[in-house]
Amino acid sequence: MTALWWGIIVMIVCCFALKYAGLSVPEHVLDHPVTVRAANLIPAALLGALIAVQVFGDGSSLTIDARVLALGVAAVLLMLRVPFLPMVFIAALVAALVRQL
Repeated sequence: MTALWWGIIVMIVCCFALKYAGLSVPEHVLDHPVTVRAANLIPAALLGALIAVQVFGDGSSLTIDARVLALGVAAVLLMLRVPFLPMVFIAALVAALVRQL
């Protein structure tokens, strides 16, 4: 077997072990208020980090371009409670128009 297949097998075993460890956590730990609060905040933090990397990152450097303006427009539209699809369309349109200038 090649090193690639050994790597895949190791990842399969590690993923199974992590899943099993998560299922083995006692109930009183999962019901603790700190654990519940952290579990509720983690998705928002991960989404914020993903947005920051996609908007401001360009390989190995920080970049300020049309994506920043599109993110700002999307944030304003979100505060105005515009539905999701029109918000995405308008933000994409703004980014495209700024790139054409």
